[in-house]
Amino acid sequence: MPGLFLFGVILILVVSLLFASVKMIPQGEAAVVERLGRYTRTVSGGLTLLVPYIDRIRARVDTRERVVSFPPQAVITQDNLTVAIDTVVTFQINDPAKAIYGVDNYLVGVEQISVATLRDVVGGMTLEETLTSRETINRRLRGELDAATAKWGLRISRVELKAIDPPPSIQQSMEMQMKADREKRAMILTAEGKRESDIKTAEGEKQARILSAEGEKHAAILNAEAERQAMILRAEGERAAKYLEAQGEARAIQKVNAAIKSSGVTPELLAYQYLENLPKIANNDAATMWMIPSQFGNSLEQFAKAFANKDDDGVFRYEAQRVDQDTKDLASEGDTDQWFDTSTDPELARALAEARAVANKHVDEPDPTQHRAPETPIANPLEIERPSDLPQPE
Repeated sequence: MPGLFLFGVILILVVSLLFASVKMIPQGEAAVVERLGRYTRTVSGGLTLLVPYIDRIRARVDTRERVVSFPPQAVITQDNLTVAIDTVVTFQINDPAKAIYGVDNYLVGVEQISVATLRDVVGGMTLEETLTSRETINRRLRGELDAATAKWGLRISRVELKAIDPPPSIQQSMEMQMKADREKRAMILTAEGKRESDIKTAEGEKQARILSAEGEKHAAILNAEAERQAMILRAEGERAAKYLEAQGEARAIQKVNAAIKSSGVTPELLAYQYLENLPKIANNDAATMWMIPSQFGNSLEQFAKAFANKDDDGVFRYEAQRVDQDTKDLASEGDTDQWFDTSTDPELARALAEARAVANKHVDEPDPTQHRAPETPIANPLEIERPSDLPQPE
């Protein structure tokens, strides 16, 4: 029985010695080992053997990168305005022994140094500069904290200002200022838009008036040109009509003369025709009397002596002159169907075709940027061959 008790005591002692000499340190942690109250070494990641009752673990330190958010701190700016700023600090412990032996509480130390540095930096800036200079403040805070915590075995990797809260009255004033600034920009943009719209409208009206004036000018030019061409064609037509009328009258006179010559008219027939037409002269409501000229007999006598031959018995007898064949042909009734046929005259047919083509052609508006081509004289469709002895039109 006493042997069994002794075995139990020895077993308990062995187990306690094993528990005191073997320690498990997880990955991402470091342990500071002391021997008899003095720093010996730093162990991390795995099993660690200690001398029982001589070595002990002073503290376990998390070596992973940590993100710590500090509560808002009241900071006074250069223009005497109090703002609340809360910061976020990202750091990592590189030397666990310094973090344990160099400072009592490194988290409190980091917080206090960040607050002091923040007040120093923001105290030299106005509120507007503070709100717009976050990057500058972050850079200065990180530099100050990294230099101050290097002896504590810490490495400051990042410092961020999470929020900057000015007083409510200042926030209201800032909102009013921002609202007024937005309204100002809106009014400026509205005015700019109205000005651009007025300019575009004026430009459009100007272009419309210019185009309208150009159209009216071209229309007036075309109307004047058409009127000129119409007047030229009317003048040419009247000239051709007068010429044709004169030629017709001349042809009629020639035919009448040829007919008279061919018919062999005698003075007796002329006298008879004269006497026959005398009653027609008196056939007038306004005529109350008519007279036969006293020289009528003398006129017939002179006409007979001039154109007649004296006979053996002393009487003047008129003998018609011999008419040649050309006069007879002229006096005979000719073929008048060919008088207005233009198919035998190629020049006249060509002029008529050109006139029809010009009349049916669509009038396009001339291009004002191009020089006007010289006009081609329009052929007169009524122009016919004129005798060389007649005066030619200018």
